[in-house]
Amino acid sequence: QVQLVESGGGLVQPGGSLTLACVGSGGILDDYAVGWFRQAPGKERVVVSAMASKMHLFYYLPSVKGRFAVTRDFDKNTVYLQMTRMEPEDAGTYSCAAVRDPWQNVGGSTLRNPSIYDTWGQGTLVTVSP
Repeated sequence: QVQLVESGGGLVQPGGSLTLACVGSGGILDDYAVGWFRQAPGKERVVVSAMASKMHLFYYLPSVKGRFAVTRDFDKNTVYLQMTRMEPEDAGTYSCAAVRDPWQNVGGSTLRNPSIYDTWGQGTLVTVSP
């Protein structure tokens, strides 16, 4: 089973950029659907972005579309969440999660459902403040 470790969180000013990394070990992330989730204090966890296995489908939360992008480095077995033009509402603890799907069965609304993901990283804190 793959294990995930996030990094890259920190303090960024509104309008700034930050890139989070999700490093996989024990499995090839290209065979996994990978999601990025955010939880802010007092709020429910939301899916910010998700990428189906083999990169055949992407999802972005409407409020981040055009500002965030998910990319993958095959050599480093790492998925990145590139965040630009950040807003205070983007703040929270970001976690990556994965579910093995080499058959590319996970897509559509299923991709956005946190309950399908069976492996989670520890999370990394993102603060957006002047």
